Order: sequence, then C-alpha cells, then structure tokens
Amino acid sequence: MTKPLSAELRQHMLESMLEVRYVEERIQELFLENVIRGTTHLCIGQEGVSVGMAANVDAKRGDTVTCTYRGHGHALALGLSLKSMMAEMMGKSAGCCKGKGGSMHLTDMEHGLIGTFAIVGAGLPVTNGAALTAQLKKTGAVSISIFGDGTANIGAWHEAVNLAAVWKLPSVFICENNLYGEYSAYHDTAPVENVADRASAYNIPGIIVDGQDAEAVYWTVKEAVDRARALEGPTLIEAKTYRYKGHSRSDPAAYRPEGELDKWLARDPIDILSARMIDDKQLTQSKLEQMRQAAQDAVQEATEWAFNQPDPSLDALFEDIWV
Repeated sequence: MTKPLSAELRQHMLESMLEVRYVEERIQELFLENVIRGTTHLCIGQEGVSVGMAANVDAKRGDTVTCTYRGHGHALALGLSLKSMMAEMMGKSAGCCKGKGGSMHLTDMEHGLIGTFAIVGAGLPVTNGAALTAQLKKTGAVSISIFGDGTANIGAWHEAVNLAAVWKLPSVFICENNLYGEYSAYHDTAPVENVADRASAYNIPGIIVDGQDAEAVYWTVKEAVDRARALEGPTLIEAKTYRYKGHSRSDPAAYRPEGELDKWLARDPIDILSARMIDDKQLTQSKLEQMRQAAQDAVQEATEWAFNQPDPSLDALFEDIWV
C-alpha cells in the first residue's frame, strides 16, 4: 500500500500531470500543423514518473536533473513555465533556450534541469559530473538521470553506473521502462527480466516501482535521494510505465500486441491519483473537471502567446557559442 502524501502535494502533482498531458496533446497537433519543426517524442502515459521525481528535487540546494529527448513532462514538472517551453518548441527567441534547442534540448538551470539530451544515454555522464561537483564541494546536492529501457544496453550507461558506484557519487538513476526502445520490445533486446536486476553487478540498490502510481514513484525516489544525500552512493530505480503514443512524430506503434495499450490505459496515472483523492474526500468530480479545464486553458494561452513571439535574429547564430 502506497503511503499517502499530503492533500496539498497530491493536488500539485495532479495539476502538474494534467498540464503535461494537455501540453503534449497540443504539441502533437502543432507538429502536424507544421508549427513545430524537427521531431517530437511525447510522454503521454508516463506523467506519474515526471511528477513523482520532480517533487523530490531541490534546485535551490543544487539538485540537478538530466533526461531524454522525451523530456517535456520532466521539464514542466520541475517548474519550467508553459510559455517558455512552448516558445522553445516553436523556435521562438522567448524560449528557454532562445529558440535554438527545440523539443529535444530543453534547459532550465533555475529549476535544476541541466538538459534534455537527444543522444541516447548522453545525460548519465553529465549527471555524474554534477554529482562529483556536489561531492567535492560537500553541498549535499543530488543529481538525477532519467533514461529509457534501451539506454541500459549501451556502454555509456554501464560506465556511468559503474563510476558512480565506485566513487559513491550522489547520483540517482531512474529508468522509465515503457517496454520499448524506439520500435523494439524490451524483452527482445535485454537478457534480464528487469533493468533493476543489473544493479547487483555494481553493488548498488536496484528498485522496481509502479510508474503509473505517482505517489509510489515519489516515495521510491525520496528514499534514493535521501540515501545519496547521506553519502551512501547511487541507486538504480526502474519505473514500469508506458507511452500511449508511438516513439516519435507519426509512429502508429503497429508493433504493439493487440490489447496492450488498452491494458495500460486502464491504469492511467492521472486516473489513479485522482480516484485516490476522491476516495479520501480531497477532491470531487466537479473540481477535477475544473482542474482539467484550467490546464487546457493554460496550455492554449501559452500556445497563443508563444505563437506571437518573434523568431530569433540571424545574429543569434553567433551567441552562446565557444570556440
């Protein structure tokens, strides 16, 4: 049984999940309208991991997060504003990276987001660098790296986890196992049943959590963060979750077995938390509908605002670069 969080934190997490859900749906529409260029990777269905993680991050203390190209939800959950993100998605100068990062390269140092990384596994060594900084400066800060199940099959993953274990870095590694590495099923690419099973090879804790339960994710991440702050080394967390959409853009995900999506839709993270709050008399159905509408309105307002922002000037090409 998951230990209940306070009504205030539950409401914040529910509001955050609704915001992420509706902004992702709007991003897909804008991509199809050619307003957003390049590519997009949506985290619809995985919102419970984003908010459960983010609620444990103390950016003022120096905590940092790196994540994958499927990082819109993490960025918003950490505190990146809707307007700043939507502007970045559209390549506008008002975006968090001045319109030069786009969907796969979101950064918000104020809220601890070192960046979302387009290259699979690229965030893990960066997380260790931030963790080593915290260790040497004795700040008590923790660095979190979020990655997909496919990442656990590449060399950078093993090197990063090994180094963090050897040096007892205050790193927390969170795998969002959504069952697919791009278009390949996890069980077709890995020889172990769970990503968390690999933790034993590096003599660190490996914990599996229900990624659809935001509260369960919160407590699991909290335990790992507390352990890291106590200088006891890294933890590997595997959150079992699911992406409702395909890998990217217009991928129809025809490779999924029949009925699999319906099974996961029945365990929607928003529904799980809202139902729990209703059962505990912390939420009514009418209030939930008001929250849904407020999130949709906020997304639409941010979209219209971002659309009217100027594009970067050509001179911006020569800003923020080092030679």
